[in-house]
Amino acid sequence: MAATLEGSSPGPTMLLRGDMDALEMPENTGLDFASRIDGAMHACGHDTHTAMLVGAAKLLSDRRNQFAGRVLFMFPPGKEGHHGAQFMLDEGLLEVGALSDGSASAVESAFALHMSAALPSGWVSTRGGPVMASADTMQIIITGKRGHASEPYRAVDPIPVACEIVTALQTMITRSVNVFDPSVVTVGRITAGTTNNVIPETAHIEGTIRAVSERTRALVHDGIKRVAENVAAAHGCDGNVEIIYGYPVTTNDDKFAEFTLDLAREVAGPKSVVRLPNPVMGAEDFSYVFNELPGAMAFLGGTPHDKNVATAAPNHSNRVYFEESAMHTGISMYTAAALRKLAPAL
Repeated sequence: MAATLEGSSPGPTMLLRGDMDALEMPENTGLDFASRIDGAMHACGHDTHTAMLVGAAKLLSDRRNQFAGRVLFMFPPGKEGHHGAQFMLDEGLLEVGALSDGSASAVESAFALHMSAALPSGWVSTRGGPVMASADTMQIIITGKRGHASEPYRAVDPIPVACEIVTALQTMITRSVNVFDPSVVTVGRITAGTTNNVIPETAHIEGTIRAVSERTRALVHDGIKRVAENVAAAHGCDGNVEIIYGYPVTTNDDKFAEFTLDLAREVAGPKSVVRLPNPVMGAEDFSYVFNELPGAMAFLGGTPHDKNVATAAPNHSNRVYFEESAMHTGISMYTAAALRKLAPAL
């Protein structure tokens, strides 16, 4: 879903994003406004994103005489792994056309906030350059030879081979990837066998691959294939590796990131603004927008001040809680970003 709002005079278009989907998981917060749908929870703050952007749209609508050009409000579905932003781009999101007076108004910049349990309520954090990682999926199938559990020498057991591959992948990461341009490879599932006294024919390994540069992303993809295929071959098995591409690296424009930090110091106060020291290894489909436009994404804290952010339930937890008052800061950030970027020429 998308909407536009024109200002009082000609100018460029700025995109503001507020994603809106939930996660497939139960909610156990006990809150009055907890999800009423079993197995669905806004555990990453997307409901607050939508609410904040709608709130900003209302404020900007009342202040149309204070900005030039146009604001494009982007409400993407399917952010959690379903490439919602890319679908919106493919459907012509950025093809906004001329303003009502006939003047051109191309989309020139983009801005988004993401609620975070890792910051106190109302705090803002971002950085220039890579801010979130790419996220790809690996699927490895090790094929051996089925046999009796009492006679492993007459079979080719894929299970210990799979275990060795998991260990070898971690060694590959620590010995071939620059620690200052990192990657994380996590095996989330290993499946093999049907019963306790049969050596299975196959073992399946599934996991995720994250990186903060396209160079390291490609390096790790190649390394996974090399390690899995050759460890399998060393033990008489076949190794088949499939890499499924997910979201690219989310990269903030350096100048826009500095603009965001300066704006946050005015809106939230200098003591509530932190320059993010390192990229977050989670991933974002807003990365697709940044492949087309300069802009920045910032994190907005949602953990109450009487809670310890180090021990508070994190994003994607069934007990995560975002303090509603933090949305005041988010609404103000969206509104101020548009008013500042689209200020009429004097």
